[in-house]
Amino acid sequence: MTEPEPRSGGFFTDVSDWIAFNPPASHYGVAVSDVDGDGRCEFLVASFDGANRLLRWSGTQLRDVAPPAFEDVDQASLAIAAGDVDGDGREEIYVHNSERFSGSKRAPDRLWDIQPDGQWEDWFARPEHAGLQNEWAGRSVAVIDRRGVGRYGFVVASYGKPLRLYEWSVQERLADLAPALGLALISGGRGLLTLPVVSDWPDIICINEHGPNWVYRNQGDGTFWECASALGLDDPTEHGRGVAVCDVGGSFGLCWGNWEGPHRLMIPQRQGAWRNCASAGFAFPARVRNVIVADFDNDGYEEIFLHNHGEANRLYRLYPPAAEGEDPQVVLLEAGAAADPYGCGTGAAVADIDGDGRLELLLARGEQARQPLGLFKAAAGQQNGYVRIRPLTRFQAPARGAVVRALINGRLQIRGICGGSGYLGQMEPVAHFGLGPQGRVERVEVVWPDGVAVILLNPPANRTLTVPYPQG
Repeated sequence: MTEPEPRSGGFFTDVSDWIAFNPPASHYGVAVSDVDGDGRCEFLVASFDGANRLLRWSGTQLRDVAPPAFEDVDQASLAIAAGDVDGDGREEIYVHNSERFSGSKRAPDRLWDIQPDGQWEDWFARPEHAGLQNEWAGRSVAVIDRRGVGRYGFVVASYGKPLRLYEWSVQERLADLAPALGLALISGGRGLLTLPVVSDWPDIICINEHGPNWVYRNQGDGTFWECASALGLDDPTEHGRGVAVCDVGGSFGLCWGNWEGPHRLMIPQRQGAWRNCASAGFAFPARVRNVIVADFDNDGYEEIFLHNHGEANRLYRLYPPAAEGEDPQVVLLEAGAAADPYGCGTGAAVADIDGDGRLELLLARGEQARQPLGLFKAAAGQQNGYVRIRPLTRFQAPARGAVVRALINGRLQIRGICGGSGYLGQMEPVAHFGLGPQGRVERVEVVWPDGVAVILLNPPANRTLTVPYPQG
């Protein structure tokens, strides 16, 4: 494929014409999953006022191949996430539907299981799951393997009602375990993130509106302790939206956007508490919806993309601390075509959808005025190398919640396999590292949610490496 030609100056070029059919709509959450099991991922897009989209790369274009069940044209879809709930090696897909933004709702959520014959079954429609349906409006959805067994539960951030955590029980049926695990607190749930951020096991971070954030620290046995205030991550007076992890020198930092309030860039301290190190420029208020962190140009440094509503999006490059005790640095970049000043931003996701080793950014838009999807790619970086790590569970499904560290040119970098992040969705289940023009990967370590680790020495560059769960 030929490289896209920039349509305007700046970091991103617009490749939205790769989407074969792209009508205006009220698009919301975006997730990335290998729906058909061919080893390549698709974009899943929630639509509030029409058909949900399933966008598959054909070799030259993204084509909508959504079956009628997933299109679900009579519902109002807000958020999507994927994870292997039953341990069959294929990801189930949760779609949060709501015709309203708060309170009780009529639109049923869907939990799609794709059968071997290609049929889509909604587990919530089974008679044994009567009474289990989520009846409340919410926002984001994420998955978590809280016990490190290779099976995932779906976390649903309700708005003004308790969190939900749907898991597959030993009786081979769904159960909401949030009340039993002490997760059923009430706030205006917005963004969700599930990675080992404050412990060595997958944690749950919920960014809230009209109340403090929650940080549920995994205690190593699948139970949780809420510790946001103790860690300085509660931010009680702001109205949070999207949240993501970022690399602050081989460990995770946290970045979240606050609606018309100061944005946060939090780094861990040795004594346990976290500290906000956002510059005045980065923190400057905006009508932010989503926060996306990825290395789009493969230069070895992540970019932070703030996806806004009705104003220009913002893009920064993040440089990790130069020495212990120093702060990371953020540098404002010209976003180029992805500035999108008239976009009514909602969801977004990142994936290498065309398989060329460079990431694409899909932006969902259209809350107040129906708009087409936007697809963007870095205008530069073709000469830079990369390595992509794709860990699998013991059941051969994506190991969401795993952590990957890579030593590249003597500098340690970290990525998480996304179980849920940003706002209303989920990124590709791959750890993507840019290498720069002459980068060399000296070592890669993959750590699964149960703590099992594998080390790869001198892996080849410019490859996507699938790493199975160690057997025996």
